[in-house]
Amino acid sequence: MKAIGVVGYHHTGKTTLATLLISALSGKGFEVASIKDIHSEKYRADKEGSNSWKHAQAGANQVFARGLKDGALILTPSPDLRQILGLIRADWLVIEGLRDAAVPKIVCADSLAQADELFDPTVIAYSGKISGQTDSHNGLPVLSALSKGEELLSLVLAKAFPILPQSDPDCCSACGRNCYQLAGEILQGLAKREDCVLDGKSDLILEVGGSAVTIVPFVQKLLRDNILAFVDNLKDIPPMGDISIKVRR
Repeated sequence: MKAIGVVGYHHTGKTTLATLLISALSGKGFEVASIKDIHSEKYRADKEGSNSWKHAQAGANQVFARGLKDGALILTPSPDLRQILGLIRADWLVIEGLRDAAVPKIVCADSLAQADELFDPTVIAYSGKISGQTDSHNGLPVLSALSKGEELLSLVLAKAFPILPQSDPDCCSACGRNCYQLAGEILQGLAKREDCVLDGKSDLILEVGGSAVTIVPFVQKLLRDNILAFVDNLKDIPPMGDISIKVRR
């Protein structure tokens, strides 16, 4: 799954750009998921007093509200990005907000000063009201979502890469950097997506419900060593070949 982030302050055109990208990617036949990060103490995913709200109040930390038209999984406490990624199955993920996500980003800004405040190595372009002031800034294109939508989409398709694991840097810096730093270096041409040690080069693959689960190197080694030690002590077991374990629950 590839990802693109849209960041900026309030009322700078983030939702306009995010919905344009969702529509454009969907129009090309991709399955698209999105995340909307909401910075409001007043926001609640459920309506106070509803029956599903009462389920959560009674102690359920996962409540699935299933309606005739749609459904919603309500999680308590609010999940972080890595937890959300474990729930999403799509070709593309559009993230509105979450400035600390290790993904390519487009900054929506009202002014050059705002653009400078939000600039970092993961930024690939600017949009918003700033597009009426200049065509480029900090060596990056400035493109209006309303008049340059196709150019924005082409840039996203060219720059985005399969999303990194978003690992806690205290648990994994196996590539020599954290995910945010690696994302920036990939976009600057200083690193490759394949430099991530967690996915693609692992000697241990854990799947839950048919979906692969990313495990930090320390835990990978711990599990692998314990499984190998157990298997090596069994009789009449071939010394070579991959090992598969299935746990039914």
